[in-house]
Amino acid sequence: MYKSVADSQTEIVELMTPNFANFGGKIHGGHLLSLVDKVAYVCAAKHADNYCVTVAVDAVDFHHPIDVGELLHLYASVNYVGKSSIVIGIKVVAENIKSKSVRHTNSCYVTMVSVDENGKGRKVPGLQLQTPTDIRRFIEAKRRKEAKLEFKNKFDEEREALMSIDKMDTEKMLSNENCEVI
Repeated sequence: MYKSVADSQTEIVELMTPNFANFGGKIHGGHLLSLVDKVAYVCAAKHADNYCVTVAVDAVDFHHPIDVGELLHLYASVNYVGKSSIVIGIKVVAENIKSKSVRHTNSCYVTMVSVDENGKGRKVPGLQLQTPTDIRRFIEAKRRKEAKLEFKNKFDEEREALMSIDKMDTEKMLSNENCEVI
């Protein structure tokens, strides 16, 4: 079975009130991430027709701060599906109600997994790629997944090598960094 991207596209709209503000008077990043997780869940669950859990939040890019009083629009679409995983692309747009101005404030990717009653991965429907945008997003998500795995493998190798590094090598590696080895 296959589903189109449009079948599960989701938008959540919420007014940003003072109780969501940080000490700098802007909307707290933690609140934004909570909304991102919520819209990702809805989008993934609609695609999977099942309960889904968050397994990764990747590439959270904060382009602009969000002000109290703005209307926040979170747009979510399925970008990629695996066997039980679903990658959701999310675009966040802030709308100033008074001035009618809108700006793209955030983008991110969330990987969700459809799970059964025992918490094991459950097969999800495939994705129908109907537009050039659908195809591009699917390929980009696939490449991000491959790059992430490649980075993890390389980093694990480097971490293993760092276990046997001596003090002289450490000082040389960190000589131009803002730190002090004691």
